[in-house]
This record gives sequence, C-alpha cells and structure tokens, in this order.
Amino acid sequence: MLPNDENFQQLLLNFSQETDLTKRKKLEDTIWQVYGTENTVLVLDMFGFSLLTRKYGIVHYLSMIRRMQMTVEPIVAGYGGKLIKFEADNCFALLPDPLSAVRAATTIQHALAATNLLTADELDIHVSIGIDYGKILIVNSKDIFGDAVNRACKLGEDIGAAGEVLVTREAMELIPKKAEIQGRPIEVSIGGLSIPSFVIINKTNTEEEQQ
Repeated sequence: MLPNDENFQQLLLNFSQETDLTKRKKLEDTIWQVYGTENTVLVLDMFGFSLLTRKYGIVHYLSMIRRMQMTVEPIVAGYGGKLIKFEADNCFALLPDPLSAVRAATTIQHALAATNLLTADELDIHVSIGIDYGKILIVNSKDIFGDAVNRACKLGEDIGAAGEVLVTREAMELIPKKAEIQGRPIEVSIGGLSIPSFVIINKTNTEEEQQ
C-alpha cells in the first residue's frame, strides 16, 4: 500500500500517465528532490511466527512483538536513529551511518539475548537484522522505498539467521577501519543479482555457532 501523501501519489500518477520521456524524467527528478535522501537502512525480522502462533496462539506471539518493540525503539534512538515503522514482526529504521547501524543492531541482539535469560523458552525473542546504505525515498516519515530498503529487507528477512546482523559491502566499506567491525563475507542474490555482504561477527552469533 502506498503512503497517504497526496502530493506523492499525484506525482506517481502523473509519471505513470506521461508519455513524453523528457517530462517523465523531470517528474522522476522532482520526486527524488522532494522525497529523496541517502541514508542507512536497518530492517529487523523476528523468527518463529508460524510455529509459535500455531502452538501457543496469536496473542502469545503479539505479546512477543510488543516486547521486541519496547526493546528496539530506545536502542535505535540511543544511536541517533529514527524509527520509521513497526510492521507485523518487522522493524524499519534509519541510522545516521553504517557504523551507528551496526552498533545499534549488535546492541539489540545482546539486549534480546539478555532478556531471553529471564523468560521461558517459548517466549524467547530471536531476530535477524539487515543493513544497507544508499539512495532512498522517505514519505511522511512513515514509509521508505528504494534499493537500499529492498536489500536490507532481503538480508534481514530472508537470509539472516537468528542472532545475526548482515551488512552489504557498500555499507561495510563506509565503516571506519578503526572501529574494528569484523564480518564474514557471504554472497546474496536478489533477482539473479549478486550482492556481496557480511555477517557481523559478535559474541551473540559466535556463541550460537559454537553450541
């Protein structure tokens, strides 16, 4: 569903109906001028929806989502980020830069791992997080669109395992070497296109691999 922004919707409609390629390009440029930016995108996805909902019911899983939201939101804010939206068991956020995004993501993983020590196994929250940097559209501060969003979603929702933080090569290259962020390289494919990425090495996923 497109965001409820009349100007944005009208520009898209004008673009789709315009047959003159020059005018169409101007409309596209206008959309990017008004709504475009370059930013770091973080997308988080929870694990276990189908299994947990079937076994314990939707209220059980919704309560877990709420706990995830309460854990994630202040951490994103603490690293200078902006929460765009929670959608089902996903979180979409923007961070000032890839380093802030990786630090926020690893903090989220450690915070959830700590809270899981206090809950029964069936209430434990496990997430994967994808991060990318690039040119995106932000509409009403409530929706984001663009290649960086799609790639972060792919990493967070489809590729990442529980406890993992995945970062595209483009975002990883923007992290200062002195930050000493380490990652294990992987190859990700979206629509047949290869996206070199990294699984961030941290205590959470290192300990899980050793178990």
